[in-house]
Amino acid sequence: MKKTEKEWSIICKRRMEGDQKNIVSQKLNGRVSGLRSLLNKQEPGTEFTQELRQLIALLSPNVYQEVEEQKLHQAACLIQAYWKGFQTRKRLKKLPSAVITLQRSFRSKRTKMLLKLNRQKEEEDRRLQVQLQRQRAMRLSREIRLSMLEVVHPGQVEKHNREIEEKSALIIQKHWRGYRERKNFRQQRPSLTEYKAAVTLQRATLKFLAKCHKKKKLFAPWQGFRELTDARRVELKQQVDDYVRRHPSSEVSDVTSRELHSQAQEQLQHYFMGRALQERAQQHREALMAQISTNIEQLMKAPSLKEAEGKEPELFLSRSRPVAAKAKQAHLTTLKHIQAPWWKKLGEEAGDEMDVPKDELSVELGTLFIGGTKPP
Repeated sequence: MKKTEKEWSIICKRRMEGDQKNIVSQKLNGRVSGLRSLLNKQEPGTEFTQELRQLIALLSPNVYQEVEEQKLHQAACLIQAYWKGFQTRKRLKKLPSAVITLQRSFRSKRTKMLLKLNRQKEEEDRRLQVQLQRQRAMRLSREIRLSMLEVVHPGQVEKHNREIEEKSALIIQKHWRGYRERKNFRQQRPSLTEYKAAVTLQRATLKFLAKCHKKKKLFAPWQGFRELTDARRVELKQQVDDYVRRHPSSEVSDVTSRELHSQAQEQLQHYFMGRALQERAQQHREALMAQISTNIEQLMKAPSLKEAEGKEPELFLSRSRPVAAKAKQAHLTTLKHIQAPWWKKLGEEAGDEMDVPKDELSVELGTLFIGGTKPP
């Protein structure tokens, strides 16, 4: 029976105590070398005879060897105990995983067996169904043949049987030829594959050789022009004549060319006239846009109705009055900027607007000829 860990621990303790006693005796034997001779000279019959004999037995070399052997035996037993305990614990730790692995393998094997049995059963059922279908088909065909024989005239029965035999023979021949052709194709497939591979290799090789030849031609030294022989000259002339014959040129007379020239001139003149009209219309549009922007600016700067005077509405009566007022304002601004001293021009530019009095703007506007009318 296997011993438990508690029993092994008790055995180890006892062996350790025996080891300690052996160690004490070894130390005594080594340190007290002349003690054995003195004890042997002691006369027997004294009070310490038995104890002395035990001490002499302990100090003898045979006892020392036995103690050493016992010590080694105890050490081996201790190592075995620890090793067996380690193996047992390891086995106990691996036991759940081993059980799980065993269960998994058993279940997988059982599943495979069930699948195999199900497949066999399905195959048997399918085989039985096919056999039943064949039997039904044979029965139906025989019934049809019997019904046909009942309908057909007795004199034409042989003819009818011959036709059926020919049809069945044709069907058998068709299936046999299909099977034979498929078999031949399977046998010839490796050779066809080799043939296609050879064609592919040849094509690639020819392309590679053509590229090499082309490179040689490109990097070959120039050998000069070939001499033009009479035969080559005749051949080139024949090629030129053939090309001219295949692509005849369109011959145009002088009258037709003049008419085409006049038509082209008329079309160009019409185009340039239309272009001039378009440019004028564009200029007119730009002028209108400028006038509209000027009117908007004047309206934005116009005073309110309460502050307006009698002369200000006259600025908006004609189309040219706002333009003239704007030009006058720009002119006066430029003059003031020029006449101003230098210290007033610091930090200003010539294009900056300046406040111009309204009296100066109204000067000479009454004498201007604006909008094609003259003031009274």
